[in-house]
Amino acid sequence: MENLERTLSTWIVRYRWWFLILMPLLILVLAKGLDLRFNGDYRVFFKKDNPQLQAFNRLEDTYTQTKNVIFLLVPEEGHVFRRETLVTVERLTELAWQIPYSLRVDSLSNFQHTEAEGDNIIIRNLVQDAPGLSDAQIARIRDIALAEPLLVGKSIPKDGAATIVNVTVQLPGIDETGEVTEVATAARALADEIRAHSHLSVHLSGMVMMNASFSEAALGDMDFLIRVSAGAMLVVLVFFLGSFGAFGTLLVIAMSALAGMGVGGYLGLPFTPPSASAPLIIMTMAIADSVHILATFYQELDSGAGAKCRREAMQESLRINLQPLFLTTLTTIIGFLSLNFSDVPPFGDLGNFVSVGVAISFLLSITFLPALMILLPARLPRFQFEIHMMTHLGNWVVRHRRRLLWSTASLMVLLTAFVPRNELNDVYVHYLDESFAFRQDTDLLDKYLGGLYYIDYSLDSGKTDGIHDPVFLHKIEVFANWLRQQPEVNHVNIITDTFKRLNRIMHENDPNQYRLPERRDLAAQYLLLYEMSLPYGLDLNNLINVNKSATRVTVGIQVLSTREVLALEERIHQWLSDHEPALVTEGSSPAIMFSHIGEQNIRSMLGAMTLALVLISLLLIGALQSLRIGLASMLPNLIPAGMAFGIWGILVGEVGLALSVVTSMTLGIVVDDTVHFLSKYLRARREQGMPSESAVRHAFSHVGMALVITSVVLISGFAILSLSAFYPNSGMGLMTAMILTLALLADFLFLPPLLMKIDKH
Repeated sequence: MENLERTLSTWIVRYRWWFLILMPLLILVLAKGLDLRFNGDYRVFFKKDNPQLQAFNRLEDTYTQTKNVIFLLVPEEGHVFRRETLVTVERLTELAWQIPYSLRVDSLSNFQHTEAEGDNIIIRNLVQDAPGLSDAQIARIRDIALAEPLLVGKSIPKDGAATIVNVTVQLPGIDETGEVTEVATAARALADEIRAHSHLSVHLSGMVMMNASFSEAALGDMDFLIRVSAGAMLVVLVFFLGSFGAFGTLLVIAMSALAGMGVGGYLGLPFTPPSASAPLIIMTMAIADSVHILATFYQELDSGAGAKCRREAMQESLRINLQPLFLTTLTTIIGFLSLNFSDVPPFGDLGNFVSVGVAISFLLSITFLPALMILLPARLPRFQFEIHMMTHLGNWVVRHRRRLLWSTASLMVLLTAFVPRNELNDVYVHYLDESFAFRQDTDLLDKYLGGLYYIDYSLDSGKTDGIHDPVFLHKIEVFANWLRQQPEVNHVNIITDTFKRLNRIMHENDPNQYRLPERRDLAAQYLLLYEMSLPYGLDLNNLINVNKSATRVTVGIQVLSTREVLALEERIHQWLSDHEPALVTEGSSPAIMFSHIGEQNIRSMLGAMTLALVLISLLLIGALQSLRIGLASMLPNLIPAGMAFGIWGILVGEVGLALSVVTSMTLGIVVDDTVHFLSKYLRARREQGMPSESAVRHAFSHVGMALVITSVVLISGFAILSLSAFYPNSGMGLMTAMILTLALLADFLFLPPLLMKIDKH
């Protein structure tokens, strides 16, 4: 191995001019793949064979789609049943049809109020010619609306303090990201127009606005966070490596990010909100290899007091670092590739982007960077103070090794014991922080009408025209009544309310006849008359399927935690099993999909982490040529994640989707410091015959500062990611920064005492 390292380092230095020319050309070719197509649709979080996604797609194929834009209108004071408010609602309802791809517009004004005149059913908009309404007419509209189950809790709250205009769109799906942007832009322009000419505050929510906001958050992060990260890296690198060292490292960082994302483009990897953090992570990870090469290079130059020429110093730096750099690159790639086991495809895409970037940064660090640094007339940064500090730290650790071993081990056990306090919880509408208008508007919608959370059930009668069957209608009516008694439920949208309203109207508006038709033929006649009278865009396709064998029941619920959604779903399933087993079906909605994916992802990532752990352990054992040290070295790499989740359990107590992939991802990163420390430790033991205590001091003085620099940069990079407005990215960044901090402390305060304990001979 030593001969191979020496041969490679000599060869790299000898042909440095070729690397200086060819590597940038290679990067240019790879970067041409950067034509990435961004996809902000929430469906990208689910695999195509995800059972909840498949159920949701089947439901949307059967009934009207649920992609929508919601305009929430809130009067400055009072309620919505005022002339000026109704004028605005009526106007907005008409203008909303101009939104691209609009399929249906539902509002208080165009609610199809039904009355009987003789044997005819008269259906008209609840609000007509709003500017000319008298006070008595407005009062009547209010009485009708607040007594209508199809409106209360869905379009208006019980107190009438707000109302919504719901625009359902049907996107062609040719360029969904562009189509979503087109709809969102039109909706915002319309909202601005309404605000300018009314006393109402106008707020935008809905699934289309969520998708648009996801895209804007991700692209905004790329712009803001990369700028902040580049600035922070520049400061740290100039401080530790000098201006020329920082310049060379920044070139490696930039080329690694460009090439990594370019290769991802060639491979057709989708660019999504989670994978949008890939450039920042690549930039952060790319620094480590360069820092180790340059730190040893400067030390070699400095130790010879200028006697060594730059080529010899770089050759020695490459010889010393080639094996640990290759090993750490491999372990990092294993950690990120393990994200492909995730049930959330964007995390796998993130892992693939970063893996390519890390591999390219390794190649650049051992070829392009050495060639550049040999040529640059760099002024040597002085490491005496830093090395002196590391030497003192090494002496202190050796002196207090027993106390450190037991105290750190006790702290590890104590913090890890708090891991079970964490509960899985995701609220997908809270993936964006409060700085986003969508989040503010959706929180306000939740206050008035329950937000975007709902569960759909498609209840099948088992026969064509079965929804006319009074027995079937009675069954689903009982189900709806039970649902309305559940504390989490705000509203139930069900076809039986329409049947009961029609039955009352056909019996001269007798309140006692607000019940289901008793005969099948009557139910069929009522529904036919009603459907024939409905205007374009307000048909019943959102409630019944084509052959009228099944009906959709939409259960509007409060914004709930993952645990609460799953508990409600289980309760509903159990009720159906106990009372109407023939109607048992799975609930479907984005809320259900996101609630299930968390648990599924944790199970899949446990397998991924196990595989990554086995592969990394085998690599370390083989590279270190010691079973005992290889296995022992995994302790300071595994335990920091447990400690971090323990601290999280104490301070937060909830983990979301993104945090479920952090342990596997960071496993490959935290191994890096351990490998470099052990590499210097074992060289001192084997090549110089030092006892374990002296070898620990040698490792601290020769690699300690490089570990501090790389760790500071990594921690800073992921801490900057925690500034993301997109919670899965910010949570992942914060947790990773915490794990890396604890891993550095473990490598300095736990690993050396452990080595001195098990490697006495």
